[in-house]
Amino acid sequence: MRNFIVTVDGKQYEVGVEEVGVGSPSVTATPVAAAAPASPAAPVKGTKVLSPFPGLIKNLLVANGTAVKKDQPILVLEAMKMDNDITAPCAGVVTFQVTKGSNVESDALLAVIG
Repeated sequence: MRNFIVTVDGKQYEVGVEEVGVGSPSVTATPVAAAAPASPAAPVKGTKVLSPFPGLIKNLLVANGTAVKKDQPILVLEAMKMDNDITAPCAGVVTFQVTKGSNVESDALLAVIG
């Protein structure tokens, strides 16, 4: 028997598939306990940089903790095979909330400029 975890409509199921011979496999499904919700993060101090659309964090253009100027590109967000520079909305020190290779949704917190 091989076990898989399948998510359907936000619910996770552990699925066991057993090969019973030539023909269709036998399938059983059992609900999996949902993961505990993450503890609330500390309040963010500074100007939030939010993702304008879903995409992949392709590159961080400055190091965490670097002082940046207003409109300076701070990261590259790839969406629909296009690279988009995300710029600092104000001057300050950047603290990234994402890592290179992360997938983000619209309005996800990318960084804080403080």
